[in-house]
Amino acid sequence: MPVGTAFHERTFALCHSLNYREWSGYYTVSVYEVHHEHEYNAIRNAAALIDISPLYKYLISGKDATKLVNRVITRDINKVKPGQVIYCCWCDEQGMVIDDGTITRLDENKYRWTAADPSLRWFRQNGLNMDVQIEDISEQTAALALQGPTSGALLKSVAQADIANLKYFRMTSGKIAGIPVDISRTGYTGDLGYEIWIPLSDKHSAVRVWDALMDAGKRFDIHAAGMLALDVARVEAGLLLIEVDYSSSKKALIASQKYSPYELGFGKMVHLDKENFVGKPALAKQAKNGVPRQMVGLELDWTEVEARYEQFGLTPAAPAQASRVAVPVYSGGKQVGKATTTTWSPILKKMIALASVDTSYSQIGTKLQMEITIEAMRQKVTATVAKMPFFNPERKTKTPV
Repeated sequence: MPVGTAFHERTFALCHSLNYREWSGYYTVSVYEVHHEHEYNAIRNAAALIDISPLYKYLISGKDATKLVNRVITRDINKVKPGQVIYCCWCDEQGMVIDDGTITRLDENKYRWTAADPSLRWFRQNGLNMDVQIEDISEQTAALALQGPTSGALLKSVAQADIANLKYFRMTSGKIAGIPVDISRTGYTGDLGYEIWIPLSDKHSAVRVWDALMDAGKRFDIHAAGMLALDVARVEAGLLLIEVDYSSSKKALIASQKYSPYELGFGKMVHLDKENFVGKPALAKQAKNGVPRQMVGLELDWTEVEARYEQFGLTPAAPAQASRVAVPVYSGGKQVGKATTTTWSPILKKMIALASVDTSYSQIGTKLQMEITIEAMRQKVTATVAKMPFFNPERKTKTPV
């Protein structure tokens, strides 16, 4: 049975919809109100506070900590300085992605590693005979994502930390409401945003941080936001979700459910010139020979969607939330892939999707067709391969004034 996070007494009081989901053994709010419209608008136009405590979090330390991290991930950790955060993936021996997450280099030989799936056993297997400590700190560390255009100004007003000079994918330490926290310039919305990491020294420390942010956030139009709003934002940002847009190779039942980093748009995160790491020989072959499919963005022709509905005497309604149901993608009569997540983008006024398609159909501008179902009748509408991310504002990486 799921349990509440360290913020549950606050999120529960705000969750008028009582719409929850399970995330890694925790109750997580899907949407606070009846619809996620206000929460999404907070992400894109103001500030949104999202409880991300259910993420798996690991502390890697010891003389061989850097050696272990470099052995597991595809990126070169030696290029990463203390105070820097990277997004990375890690693979099995066949070069297929197990998971993706962030790693913060806290010190020369100290790292905080986040993952979507439990990874302790995999890390320990690869750390055998190394002088390294691998600690699961998931339950000892609460986490909040503060995202949106006013998040920087809000955080500057409330945190005793150098927020003004905090660059994209960097971290700093400080205090909020007297509670020691780490703050990273990271997020899952593709917007200006921060993630706040709170060691749970006592049962009230997390709530005090939440209260300080919500109180100071009133003049910045802060809203608590749930997973439905986050789902729309992350698709606009072209960010993948494991077990939705791709499967972990550890959970895949058949070969086609396993994905190479080169098939997921993670190619830039594969550093074949570094020392040996898990999956390197297989990845070197993939880099040389190419891969059969690619993750792309699709933009649906809304005029066609309207025309299809009109044939049934119906008016199309923009979907209320992102759909995680995979649907076929065609070129003519041939199926060439599948759309994994589809959503209406309120900010772009477009229907967009993340899709895995055959490599030969992955070039930007390629016209494909995506299946939609109306009155249990299968229809096709034009879907054009688009540049990702769909939404990429300057403020995401710019230092806020």
